[in-house]
Amino acid sequence: MHGLSIDVSDRARFRGRAGASQAQFPDDPIICTLVRPHGLNTDVRTREIIVADQGPIVSGLAGRYASALFELAEEQNVTQQVGNDLKTFMRMLDSSGDMQALCRNPVFTAEQQLTAISKLLGKAGIGGISASFLQLLASKRRLFAVGDMVRAFEALVDHKNGVVKAEVTVPAALSEANKSAVLEALKGVTSAKSISLHEKIDASIVGGLIVKIGSKMVDASLRTKLNSIKLAMKEVG
Repeated sequence: MHGLSIDVSDRARFRGRAGASQAQFPDDPIICTLVRPHGLNTDVRTREIIVADQGPIVSGLAGRYASALFELAEEQNVTQQVGNDLKTFMRMLDSSGDMQALCRNPVFTAEQQLTAISKLLGKAGIGGISASFLQLLASKRRLFAVGDMVRAFEALVDHKNGVVKAEVTVPAALSEANKSAVLEALKGVTSAKSISLHEKIDASIVGGLIVKIGSKMVDASLRTKLNSIKLAMKEVG
């Protein structure tokens, strides 16, 4: 493992297990490069991890924390377990209004958040570096951003596995034949090993579809086409 220099105003650290190397979790303000044993293309000036055909994968506060967690999980060969733990935590969060208030309401102190989160993690059976990471967020009052951090972590895992996530918005559910056609079309515009397609239903687009893959979007909806026609007619008139 090649450790690179870290210069932070408030160094937040945790241990995933006894004897494990420490991961540095950045706080703001920060000038840092994280441990990079797997050669991710990280630009410290923009704090983004970039893929050529998708644009930035992760960036900002969520990206920095997610990157540190991902690299430590890779180092300890527990990436899949950490991913499962984070999904479990997010299911708990999404299903509990009280838990959402705990994470997002500034009235709760860091100590209160840490105590409550530690109990919840114990009940859920979440331990190791996953628990340490979430406890760190509580102690640093960063739980409000946990959803973005989890999504950033998942994006890094997908990148490692050569998976690209795409979202297709349609007025009604796609048939299997149409879904296959969309996937085939997307494979032609990305170098990804596989594509994970998320289908979103929005009747207001009237017809056609809107496709987002990474930072790119193609809007082929009937609503947009009609709006373009209306605008063109106004300009003629």
